[in-house]
Amino acid sequence: MTDFQPDMYEHGGPRPSRAAGAKPGATEPQRLNRRLFMQLQVFAGAADIAPLSAGLEAAGLPGVLYLDLQDAHSVGLLSWSDDPEYFATRLRACLQGPAWTGLQPRREFSLFGRTYALGHEPDLEDWLLRHPVRAALAEEHAWAVWYPLRRKGAFSALPAEEQTAILREHGRIGHAFGAAGLAQDIRLACFGLDRADNDFIIGLAGRELHPLSACVQAMRKTRQTSQYIASMGPFFIGRAAWRSAGRS
Repeated sequence: MTDFQPDMYEHGGPRPSRAAGAKPGATEPQRLNRRLFMQLQVFAGAADIAPLSAGLEAAGLPGVLYLDLQDAHSVGLLSWSDDPEYFATRLRACLQGPAWTGLQPRREFSLFGRTYALGHEPDLEDWLLRHPVRAALAEEHAWAVWYPLRRKGAFSALPAEEQTAILREHGRIGHAFGAAGLAQDIRLACFGLDRADNDFIIGLAGRELHPLSACVQAMRKTRQTSQYIASMGPFFIGRAAWRSAGRS
């Protein structure tokens, strides 16, 4: 017997109450059983991206095409939807088109994850569904760094208060880079979704590449990274070459 009850909702911070007759200053909890799924795929043999972007445009698919900084013949494709069926239907059909069939997937860089909440987000729906898309599509975000990570099991055994303090230290660095306009982060959970059994996916997007590297460097000094991260990477570094919000 167990008293564990699965909870499929994401929970955010309190918001002003929308209930009829609510008193001034009253708040209500936020919860939402929706989230965004995001996928990064990397392909070799793509010296010319024009046919790739044309196919994506014709299909009306949302996404970002990145030029792989480490390989002049590789591209990365970032895709997203709040319905995982999308990846097995519309996106799959597009990637079976003639522009893509001659490319070789670089599976070591493949990432698939879902947005999640920590419980204090002031606008839960925006955080889960719109923030990642804004960060990915922003014209000023020319560069992106994507990588997976896995925590040591010991982190999960820590008291909740200690976990919160560790995450807060880490979060302050990310917030500082974001407030300065240097790096915007996209955080995804990938438990049970990652072929290498990673826990999280991090995307950093920004106007210039160096601040993204500096953000990763600064976070190496935090207690979370220095003591509780078992592995990070591989790192994909891309220069955005095509973006689209897609169409329904």
